[in-house]
Amino acid sequence: MLVPSPQEGGLCKQWWLVPFDFQKLKDILFSWQTGMSEHNAWNAVFWCNHDQPRVVSRFGDKGEYWKLSAKMLGTVIHCLHGTPYIYQGEETGMTPLGFSSLDQYRDVESINHFHILRGCGLHEDSAYDILRVQSRNNSRTPMQWDGSKTGDFSAAVPWIEMNPNHTAINAASQIDDPDSVFVAHYQKLIALRKQYDVTANGDFAPLDSGHPSILAYTRRTAGETLVVVNNFYRRETE
Repeated sequence: MLVPSPQEGGLCKQWWLVPFDFQKLKDILFSWQTGMSEHNAWNAVFWCNHDQPRVVSRFGDKGEYWKLSAKMLGTVIHCLHGTPYIYQGEETGMTPLGFSSLDQYRDVESINHFHILRGCGLHEDSAYDILRVQSRNNSRTPMQWDGSKTGDFSAAVPWIEMNPNHTAINAASQIDDPDSVFVAHYQKLIALRKQYDVTANGDFAPLDSGHPSILAYTRRTAGETLVVVNNFYRRETE
């Protein structure tokens, strides 16, 4: 049973917004990858699932660099040691919807926490800001297959609203686009793992693990070396 702590804000702080800690993210990834590689172990590698906000909004960019960041984040996962998983819509760069009214939410946890946050004295606008980042509903909007009214997800009214940007971000629009997130990158990443043994069986080693903008690593076998360099920020860097 969870009870609020008057000293720390209890349940309120469970959903508090905190700044993105890039170094902590790298430390966690590198720790798992190094340990798995050293002990000949294997695990699942993924960014997204139905309980987590979509990765392009968490660690990427929903604006000018949306496409580039979606591709970059796919690269990070598919070149790691382990089995990469793609959550529905991740391969097309789907973004969270960001509801503005409580009746749009379907997740009981999100609805309950909205009331908890309000009970802690948080302004309604701030509570919605937190839900737009933390709510599980952010990753549960219907798959955006095409730009039709319901995204070709169903002929019926979906259980939760479609993201309005489904008219621009959808699978159908990317199939014939040679520069799309799906065709230009995810399909090639999958092919890369099938073509080169190093992506599946190579050892893992971090590169410049303290760099403020770059997440980089190498994969090596006796005959192949793969160098993976990913810039998580908008600025050019060295």
